[in-house]
Amino acid sequence: MNAAITGVTGYAGMQLYALLQEHPEVETINVYQHDLDDAIPLVDLNPRLNLPHPQLAYPYDSQEIMANNDLIFLATPAGVAINLAEPFLKAHFPVIDLSGDFRLKDPAEYEKWYHLSPAKETDLQNAYYGLADIYENPGASYIANPGCYATATLLGLAPAVMGDLIEPDSIVVDAKSGLSGAGKSLSSSSHFSRSNENLQIYKANQHKHIPEILAELSKWNPKVQHLQFMTTLVPIDRGIMATIYAKVKPDIDEMAILNYYHDLYDEDPFVQICDDYLPDIKSVIGTNNCKIGLTFNPVTGYLTIDAVIDNMLKGAAGQAIQNMNQLLNYPVTSGLELTALAF
Repeated sequence: MNAAITGVTGYAGMQLYALLQEHPEVETINVYQHDLDDAIPLVDLNPRLNLPHPQLAYPYDSQEIMANNDLIFLATPAGVAINLAEPFLKAHFPVIDLSGDFRLKDPAEYEKWYHLSPAKETDLQNAYYGLADIYENPGASYIANPGCYATATLLGLAPAVMGDLIEPDSIVVDAKSGLSGAGKSLSSSSHFSRSNENLQIYKANQHKHIPEILAELSKWNPKVQHLQFMTTLVPIDRGIMATIYAKVKPDIDEMAILNYYHDLYDEDPFVQICDDYLPDIKSVIGTNNCKIGLTFNPVTGYLTIDAVIDNMLKGAAGQAIQNMNQLLNYPVTSGLELTALAF
């Protein structure tokens, strides 16, 4: 199959390009850039890409993309996909959108959290939220790839919320991310002298992933109406650790909790339940895996959930490949049989 990408200059786009190079079903990767007037060597657009042979990047043209490709990945910043999606939606052409533009179903919610003009409500309703380890694509062609924090948090909470094991008003999430999660654009918080040997809480109670997390949690259990969610920038290149606290309901013991987690995830090649330890970030770097550890405090009645992912893989490009595999009926692990980096 032929795969198209736009947005290959960003971190997620670069990671996606690298994964597609190794995917057994992908014959050609075509790169399009919406700010080009003429084709240019791809290495001129992004000299950091690993190119096995010379390749061109082409001006963005939706009709040409659909004529010469089987699917497109939009690895663009928020606010861009809204202006690119319409021709693909009308043609039912397969799209995997790594931005946040189509994750929320309510236009007012998007405007509130993203401070941008939303897509049309009918288009939002036609987009499928592709949390690939929980949902099977019902046949939707436009896939909204989940956010990185949302992926770690939702996978960590899914069994507890679906099984009604925790008090719905007790969820507190303390999530930490490496610098790549902030993207390539330089800011004062990502400056080396500011980020090195430092921890920084950012976007307190305002992170864009909060509404998509809450939307899924309340879908699984309508009693979940809110959560406390905080994010911290840590001086590492990549990775997310979502440390989640929730009060367990009476008469639910630790073994019952563990059984729920195993029941949901034991058949999933990308989610591992760590029975006797709490995983660290390095154990998943370079993979599409999510590792989840659990510990229950019988004195306070609180469950602590430790969910770790590589934000560039499981939280972005890796899950996008999962969604492609699901959409096109490829084996679930195609192109994703990755080994954690050795440290």
